[in-house]
Amino acid sequence: MAVKQTAGRDSLGDFAPKFAQLNDDVLFGEVWSRENQLSLRDRSLVTVVALMAQGLTDSSFRYHLESAKKNGVTKIEIAEILTHAAFYAGWPKAWAAFRMAKEVWEEETYAEDAKTTHSNSMIFPIGQPNDAFAKYFIGQSYLAPISTEQVGIYNVTFEPGCRNNWHIHHAKNGGGQILICVSGQGFYQEWGKRAKKLFPGDVVNIPAGVKHWHGAAPYSWFSHLSVEVPSEEGFNEWLEPVNEDEYMGTLC
Repeated sequence: MAVKQTAGRDSLGDFAPKFAQLNDDVLFGEVWSRENQLSLRDRSLVTVVALMAQGLTDSSFRYHLESAKKNGVTKIEIAEILTHAAFYAGWPKAWAAFRMAKEVWEEETYAEDAKTTHSNSMIFPIGQPNDAFAKYFIGQSYLAPISTEQVGIYNVTFEPGCRNNWHIHHAKNGGGQILICVSGQGFYQEWGKRAKKLFPGDVVNIPAGVKHWHGAAPYSWFSHLSVEVPSEEGFNEWLEPVNEDEYMGTLC
């Protein structure tokens, strides 16, 4: 997948257009995108060590640390990588690199602690990242199948601020969805109505044909069981995302 980068044009497009084009289209658009030869994760590691070795712990170094984290490098791994490189690049350079790396990965530590606390608050598993439906969500969601026979039941978990798009459950007969809230705080809203706050133990019956969305509060993880109501010729219609104004309006 090509890496989309516009930093060169944004910063130097008028002053040095050729340099900007080479940065955005060749370095990132071609070199970084050759994932068959070297993964984004490994390219991040090479770049972080190369910048550290030169003592370039500036905004570009932070960008590549954040990219490394995004590309799957863990806190334990980055600490080991910088420690190893220190013997070859120099101890003062490692100290400077560690200061910035600690800031970048501290955010992950907080998020993981909150996720673990939420997971321990319920009897159902959080499951795996909900990648198959990621394009229909803002933020990260997780999915854990609880029952796939007779009636489909899934535990859906939303990180703070995560919500799904407006959508409709269609069916010729029957259908719809039941939400059983199991942990955290969230919201449910039907088109044209005020959003409802959701807490553990709340149950939401969603008839077929009703446009709606549901998700976490901005300050809380949230999980609910999603129960698929048996239907004839049932399908989901995914619609537009819940924009920031609509979402923040739930707090009013």
